[in-house]
Amino acid sequence: MSEYSLFADSVNKTFGRRLIFKDIRFKLDSSTIFGISGPNGSGKSTLVKIIANIISPSSGKLIHNLNGSEIKPERLHNHIGLVSPYLVLYDEFTAYENLNYFSEIRGISFNNERVDNLLNKFLLFNRRDDLVKTYSSGMKQRLKFIFALMHSPQLIILDEPTSNLDDEGKEVVYELIKEEGSRNIVIIASNEKTDLLLCNERINLDEYKN
Repeated sequence: MSEYSLFADSVNKTFGRRLIFKDIRFKLDSSTIFGISGPNGSGKSTLVKIIANIISPSSGKLIHNLNGSEIKPERLHNHIGLVSPYLVLYDEFTAYENLNYFSEIRGISFNNERVDNLLNKFLLFNRRDDLVKTYSSGMKQRLKFIFALMHSPQLIILDEPTSNLDDEGKEVVYELIKEEGSRNIVIIASNEKTDLLLCNERINLDEYKN
């Protein structure tokens, strides 16, 4: 099993004169479920984007390592799976076409067996050839999980993972988090108590404002 680690070293973020958070430090290793909590507007999605290398911190740094070697930023997308409200799916494509297209963007081969297994797990296999514009919001959320997991990432980042899901969908997600967290790093950004109860450790961003 590959050993993945993530180190946050004095991460600060400001927008203009507005402080979002300051001096965030943590170190995560494989087999960890880590929670980021805080009320709406506290900076959870901002920290998620920094961890995923979508935006940069104002100061400090995030260091991603695989088997003792630091991962170059331009290669980071190969090791990360992200589920978030701002992830865009293509409504005019089928689920299968969306997933195939994302594989091409990543430059990886399309693993039919893994994708079909994930479609079954998330109860979408029978709708795989339907246009995504016919999906409910909950079905689109489940499809985002398949997008995030199809390339077997070592770091899985979940921003508000159970939004738009019914009870059945939430149970599938919770089982998946436990399974992935037994061998990989899973980060959950949420203010839902049930989501955060899955975490081995967590931080509250309200404590990083001063």
